[in-house]
Amino acid sequence: MRLRFVAGAVAVLAASAGVGALAPSAGAAATVGIKVDAGTSLGTVPSSGVGLNTGVGDDRMGTAKVTSLMKAAGVRQLRYPGGSGADDFHWKTHTMGNGGWIVPNTDFDSFMATAKKVGAQPILTANYGSGTPKEAADWVKYANVDKGYGVKYWEIGNEVYGNGHYANGKGWETDNHADKSPKEYGKNLVAYAKAMKAVDPTVKIGAVLTTPGGWPDKEKAPGDSADWNNTVLSIAGSSIDFVIVHWYPGGKTAADLLNTPSKIAGVTSELRSLIAKYAGSRAASVEIAVTETDAEFSPVKTSQAAALFAPDTYMTWFEQGATHVDWWNLHNGSGQAPTTVNGETDYQDGGILSAGTCAGGKCQPPRDTPFPTYWGIRSLTALAKPGDTMVKSSSRNSSVAVHAVRSSKGGLNVMLINKSPKNAAQVSLSYAGYTPAAGAVTTVSYAKGDTDLTTAKRGTAAAQKLPPYSITTLQLKPAPGTAGADKPTPAATPTAATLVDADPDTTGTRAQGEVGAPVGRPTPNSTSGDLASTGASSAVVTYSALGGLLVIAAGGVLVLRGRRRRGLHGK
Repeated sequence: MRLRFVAGAVAVLAASAGVGALAPSAGAAATVGIKVDAGTSLGTVPSSGVGLNTGVGDDRMGTAKVTSLMKAAGVRQLRYPGGSGADDFHWKTHTMGNGGWIVPNTDFDSFMATAKKVGAQPILTANYGSGTPKEAADWVKYANVDKGYGVKYWEIGNEVYGNGHYANGKGWETDNHADKSPKEYGKNLVAYAKAMKAVDPTVKIGAVLTTPGGWPDKEKAPGDSADWNNTVLSIAGSSIDFVIVHWYPGGKTAADLLNTPSKIAGVTSELRSLIAKYAGSRAASVEIAVTETDAEFSPVKTSQAAALFAPDTYMTWFEQGATHVDWWNLHNGSGQAPTTVNGETDYQDGGILSAGTCAGGKCQPPRDTPFPTYWGIRSLTALAKPGDTMVKSSSRNSSVAVHAVRSSKGGLNVMLINKSPKNAAQVSLSYAGYTPAAGAVTTVSYAKGDTDLTTAKRGTAAAQKLPPYSITTLQLKPAPGTAGADKPTPAATPTAATLVDADPDTTGTRAQGEVGAPVGRPTPNSTSGDLASTGASSAVVTYSALGGLLVIAAGGVLVLRGRRRRGLHGK
């Protein structure tokens, strides 16, 4: 239920200065060196890792065309009932406690039918804001005992830290508890887990955390003895199975956005440290789920830069050990007029499929038309399948990102992302632990202006020319007589003090960012001031009232979090 659009009359605070530190050079002509260490494993591709948000306001969620598009994009997880609305949603009556917008055919059983068509695992957000442990336990019973749906993953609340506890009562998340502190959430989290696991001991319970480096990380409100994450995990660390963060890194420019995956290593390192501190012997089994992410708080939403950001973000999180990443959103809509970014129309819409809305006298493409972000996510199907082995890779220039995966059939796939909007990139590739076959290789690409993925024979395993603003995946076969000769060995797991780095002069998987490096966290004037964000680590935000809705001015974007608006889908 988040409605997002720009309002020129609102004074917008500047984004953090540190975001563009690795901005790709616009005119780099030198050959970019790429190293692939196919003998060093970074773990396997999660079985339900590529996820997508869906919501009770999306009347086209279950149509044949939409489910077919999701399935073709390799979507393996669907989140329901949708963002902040989850903390007001009563599953049994299919209503919002505040009378919020819900459309027909989006009830829980209809959602599960959609998930089945797509072949996706559900992840459900139990109502913490206006619900009870019993309501959540009844949902588990209905889903897993009565209906046999086998729903494993359950979040307890959405962005509960946005309940106003840190912003003098000004928040976006429904929370009817008299005590809105992290201590109270921790206590109630234990109660939810106990009630839900009494019904089905196999369910996995998730705790809402603040994103390290994003507000209100490290904040303490009056009366608190510790920040949100430390407080919640100190109480509920032994009762949970996964932790939840939302990743909206933003940026003042498209180039800023495209560099933000470099910060994920530091974020996951801090999360692992927290989990180790409070989960004890269970720490290794506690998963990290990124249940919302997209290009919000940046100038791009639907155009090519956002398409490049998507697979880079998914893969970087997976390489750092996250088990789920859910893009916001299937359909979303926009109340803002389209803009032009790098010569392309950007519809300022958080959905991957057009909602067909109009703003500023201009309309989106017909409903369900895939935006470039859809094709960015679908590009992952050319790179990896669940269970494939991610391997170490690195690039000597931040203008080209790289990810590599060894397939279960013995092949090696290498995704190359050229972040320059104007210049082609010449790359040279070297390999360790794998000998690719000679000759032209099969490539699957998505370039600026394309309306589908393109498969072709192009270049060799050692040399490729990448179009501007493109995603190119090389699908390599082993040289004759070498298949099975090399088997990947696990890489060292990053900790709070160490990261696996391919080369001190390179940027690439697990070679990006500084451990614990700040992610552009805004600094409030007081420990419980009027600043807030939702993991939008590069954005400085402020609250004011506007027509009864909450307004967040963030890095050039005005975000309205309303619950009674009807124009947009999902939140």
